[in-house]
Amino acid sequence: MTELLSRPASPGTAPQPVGSRLKDWRQRRRLSQLDLALEAGISARHLSFVETGRSRPSRDMLLMLAEKLEVPLRERNGLLVSAGFAPVFPQRRLDDPALAPARRAIELVLKGHEPYPALALDRHWHMVSANAAVAPLLEGVAEALLTPPVNVLRLSLHPDGLAPRIINLTEWRAHLLERLQHQIDLTADVTLMALMGELKALPAPKAPRNPPAPLTDYAGMVVPLRLRMAGGQELAFFSTTTLFGTPVDVTLAELAIEAFFPADAATAAALSAATAAK
Repeated sequence: MTELLSRPASPGTAPQPVGSRLKDWRQRRRLSQLDLALEAGISARHLSFVETGRSRPSRDMLLMLAEKLEVPLRERNGLLVSAGFAPVFPQRRLDDPALAPARRAIELVLKGHEPYPALALDRHWHMVSANAAVAPLLEGVAEALLTPPVNVLRLSLHPDGLAPRIINLTEWRAHLLERLQHQIDLTADVTLMALMGELKALPAPKAPRNPPAPLTDYAGMVVPLRLRMAGGQELAFFSTTTLFGTPVDVTLAELAIEAFFPADAATAAALSAATAAK
């Protein structure tokens, strides 16, 4: 479970004129040409010429516009290629020797979070690593869902996964789908769009007649995950997501660490006791 898994990069999207791609990103960010032009310090007329293909942007201008639009690094490379430039952000497999320090840092963070669960995810919600506290939570999950690459959203919401054991499944499902939609809005990733369609097609939970009593009020900042274990014990978690700070490698830019914390004293005691018993 703790081994870092690596897969080759997915193929890029079909070629598209750089101006059209820029326009798509600008509209996705809900900016007018004037808004973006003011942000970038260029004229709206020049931006219009770039988007319509009447003017070819320089590499520096293209990177500057991509920065203002918060375009992910992978797509910035795509913009450069569309404009006839070489990509500038390296994209390496996670097992590349050059990323060994990053792999060690990931494992150090995951190990340091024990006895609480933590896992590292790629941009498509595939689990690339996890600490020892994750495995006990997955007992009873269908083997097919645990075959790499393990998609944690599918694992959470599938009826053969954790879904039957999630006490507040309606709330948790809505939370996960909202996060996924936000990611789709930011990245325009077609794989994530397909994943959204798959997850929405899974059986939706019925509203419980007797909904579980709420945990501590977190002022709407977090949505706790309430999980029933095989022996009937309930564990409650809230999670935080950590991203690498200003990475210049596509692979590292797309990694995230999802760390779960106990949402109540009983969960903290249960996890600590489980670790002490090993």
